[in-house]
Amino acid sequence: MKTSINFKAAKSDSEIHNFRKKSFDYIRKDLTPKNEYWMEQKIADRIQKIESYCKEKSGRKLQKNAMPIREAVVVIKENTTMQDLHNLSKRLEEELKIRIFQIAIHKDEGHYDKDTKEWKPNYHAHLVADWQDLQTGKTLKHQSFHYSKMQDLAAECLEMERGISGSLARLEAVEFKIKKKEEDLKILEERYSQMQQEMESKKAEDLIVKESDFLGFQKIKTDKTIENYKKAIKTNQIKLLKNKTELESKEKQIAELKTKIESLKKEVFFFKSKNSTLLTNETVFVVEKKKYLESVENTLKKAILQESIKIPNLQNLNDAERKDKMIELLEKTSKENNIPFSAFEKVFKDSEKSTKIFSFLRFGESRKNQFEETKIEEKNKLRR
Repeated sequence: MKTSINFKAAKSDSEIHNFRKKSFDYIRKDLTPKNEYWMEQKIADRIQKIESYCKEKSGRKLQKNAMPIREAVVVIKENTTMQDLHNLSKRLEEELKIRIFQIAIHKDEGHYDKDTKEWKPNYHAHLVADWQDLQTGKTLKHQSFHYSKMQDLAAECLEMERGISGSLARLEAVEFKIKKKEEDLKILEERYSQMQQEMESKKAEDLIVKESDFLGFQKIKTDKTIENYKKAIKTNQIKLLKNKTELESKEKQIAELKTKIESLKKEVFFFKSKNSTLLTNETVFVVEKKKYLESVENTLKKAILQESIKIPNLQNLNDAERKDKMIELLEKTSKENNIPFSAFEKVFKDSEKSTKIFSFLRFGESRKNQFEETKIEEKNKLRR
């Protein structure tokens, strides 16, 4: 079995769902007693504690858009114990400063297979975490390799295989879909064939209506017999048309999925080839790295420009407020554009670029002109 762990902002009804404080129509109540729960503190109480510590440590209130409480759904095995999850929690705290304060093991969720009617359980656990950095009082700042580390820790602590990621994961998912669609298609084809056979082997006598006359002889009632034939033909045509439509739909879906999988295979091949070239050709690596960092820099400048439209008095911020605003913009840009923080660190290592980027937060209406001038300057450099 493969496991995965993915943290997102905790929902407002998290405790209601996790600790089964009300009934849900998608769970099996007879399996709910198999669930396990552990709570160190309620979410509302932990948020108060986090806000208080942030004020004490940094002298500032916790930012409104901060996500100090996050929750992960972890894929587990049937025999995964609460102790296994406590061990995972301990490793997350030791290596990534993530502190788990609630755990819920769910064994009452799943679905019935539409063909076999067999129950397919969805064993998983909810880990609710405190995302505050105790050194700064602010939220933890993780980079892409930290999220990869989370997957490694989950697999190691739960003794399961690590889930794959990126294009390969999507490729595997599409291949699974194709297999499932082809299985569905086979069932439909068998059903369609069976119906045709039933129609061909249908005895005419079953549709013929006979009545005895006054002498006791059997005579065919033509009008009733014709009516029976009409009804049988109409019913069978409707069934055949429905099955034919379903067959055509499945065939179309399979064709689309196969096209998608070919595209994904090309994508995987391209990235593998590019990765190989980057690792073996130093010149290509340097050029690609430079292009990527310039792209990151321009993305950040655009984000600052957009923010300046929303907050006209951005230039009036003092240095400390400007730094906080820059960190907020970096987090937002990183999340929206899937840019790792390590890329921003590389950009800001160049003192000239760092000064230019911070100047975008200083000059009110001239920011747009400054951005356009910078773009022209960069184009001229490339021409040279």
